[in-house]
Amino acid sequence: MAQTAPVRPYVLGPEEGQAWWFLGNLATIKATGAQTRGRLTAVEFLNPPRFAPPLHLHLEEDEFFYVLSGTARFFCSGEDFAAGPGDFVMLPVGIPHTFLVGPDEPLHVLQLTTPAGFEDYVAAVGQPAAERRLPDPAPVDPAVLGHAAARYPVEILGPPPAPPS
Repeated sequence: MAQTAPVRPYVLGPEEGQAWWFLGNLATIKATGAQTRGRLTAVEFLNPPRFAPPLHLHLEEDEFFYVLSGTARFFCSGEDFAAGPGDFVMLPVGIPHTFLVGPDEPLHVLQLTTPAGFEDYVAAVGQPAAERRLPDPAPVDPAVLGHAAARYPVEILGPPPAPPS
């Protein structure tokens, strides 16, 4: 039986963890598969107002969001959920989903995926972030996103939802 490195306890402060610009969002990795024996990935996200990822599904991971501040509408399996501070959202593996951040303030969430591995997708699509502030929104390069999705268990199914007019 293969030996694995022991997992050690740790604390990361609010500004600690590997930070990435991922789809125009600030993503700070708080726990990786290497730190959780492959059980989960934890990422702190700061999404700009009106941000929405493409409609997609995860082939291997359940995805969970704990909303710290801001608001969003989550769309999954034909359902529409409003979420705000203190709300917990669960999006099951294999079901198409997306979300739309409210228009007035950024969405700050702790996202968990299980099993681990989402951190590899973030690194494949994102760029290391030296500054920890939201940039002006920039368009996502569909070729980069599609190439990364082909290598990781994520399927891009369609465009993001349009903000209400």
